[in-house]
Amino acid sequence: MTMKAVRPRMAATGSLSRRMILIAAGWITVLLAGGGFALDRVLVSAVTRNFDDQLEYVMKALILSAEIGPEGEVIFTREAADQQFLEPNSGLYWQVSAPNREPFPSRSLWDRRLSYGSQHTDRLVHNYDSKQFAGEELRIAERDVRLPGSPVRWRFQVAQSRDGLNGQIAVLRRTLVRSFALLAIGLLALAALQTFYGLWPLRKVRAEIARMRAGQSTRVSDAMPDEVSPMVEELNALVEHNERQAEEARRHAGNLAHALKTPLTVIMNAATAQADDLADTVIREARTMRRQVDHHLARARAVGRRGSAHSRAAVWPSVESVERAVARLYRHVRIDVAGPKDLSVHVERQDLDEMLGNLIENAAKYGGGSVFVTVAAEAGFVEILVEDDGTGIPEEDRVRIFDRGVRLDTGKPGTGLGLAIVRDVAEIYEGTVTLEESEDLGGLLVRLRLPAAS
Repeated sequence: MTMKAVRPRMAATGSLSRRMILIAAGWITVLLAGGGFALDRVLVSAVTRNFDDQLEYVMKALILSAEIGPEGEVIFTREAADQQFLEPNSGLYWQVSAPNREPFPSRSLWDRRLSYGSQHTDRLVHNYDSKQFAGEELRIAERDVRLPGSPVRWRFQVAQSRDGLNGQIAVLRRTLVRSFALLAIGLLALAALQTFYGLWPLRKVRAEIARMRAGQSTRVSDAMPDEVSPMVEELNALVEHNERQAEEARRHAGNLAHALKTPLTVIMNAATAQADDLADTVIREARTMRRQVDHHLARARAVGRRGSAHSRAAVWPSVESVERAVARLYRHVRIDVAGPKDLSVHVERQDLDEMLGNLIENAAKYGGGSVFVTVAAEAGFVEILVEDDGTGIPEEDRVRIFDRGVRLDTGKPGTGLGLAIVRDVAEIYEGTVTLEESEDLGGLLVRLRLPAAS
């Protein structure tokens, strides 16, 4: 019985849509609550002020029609026009009071009287709420006035039940709450729609990636918004990079298999024929296979390390390190190094050492005793020139010498893989290596160009 492989699920940090909607909901709630409270205060104040203006208008009419009678009492030249002042407990009242005088109330007060405090003076209109009557909350406007011919100040008070005012405020608040609730629902729906529509390209990218994984496409080809397009471009570049690496791996495996096939065939034929030189054949072909394996391992290491975007190596320390190592092997060779000491390249240090080691060792091995290494910066690259005073390489052989195993001088030990390794590793890091003739020393000049690291 076969079991379907379970793909591991990445740890998630929550829904991006939910986050955006919750943030929008939070801000909408705060803003609407703040705006609703401020608007409620403004409208309630306006309604209350209008209510107070009506009380003040009635009080001014009472003051203008008030006179002092023969007994020092207050009399009115005309009665208040509103009929509610004549109906007992109608909810609309007036009263005129003074210290040590009997209050003069409207008929609507009947047997009740408005509270009168003589400890303060209201030269201007004073409005306030009062609960002095059980079961009836009042809004009162009062003012102290000295009438002509009167030795005392009279306090005019006009009171009205707050039922009407409270009813207006309740209707106003119900309207505000319903309006703001409807507005909040609309804004939340808009935020949800905006989030769904705004994140739709990400869902398209996910669908395209699923199609790529299923083998139905190789790239994300749909047009995307400006904010998502750079991510899609990087994704396509990553896919292309992975395809290139996979192709390199397949080609690398094929080359290695092809390189090992011939030595294995030679060994198998010699063993089958029971040849007298079987041991020598095995040793010789094993060395060939070892050279091939070393070459392909070096190239595989370089390919694997190339993926690091932070690959960086200082050139001068690497040149000095290789120069010291080669100088110990070839003590008769003079190696001179020149150039700036602060240059760096986008190459792993180990790969840089391997390339320089092959080039400088070849120059010391095949040269006449002098090697000159020059480091220079050139238009985004670092050039490393390795010159020797040997016989050089004919121009017609300068391309063929890069092939694996090709050696022009078989009289000296070697594998014939040095320049091939240098070329392959340099190309992996998007560099180049070329062979020229040295004008100063007369031998071979190898020009290695590698991407500069700022």
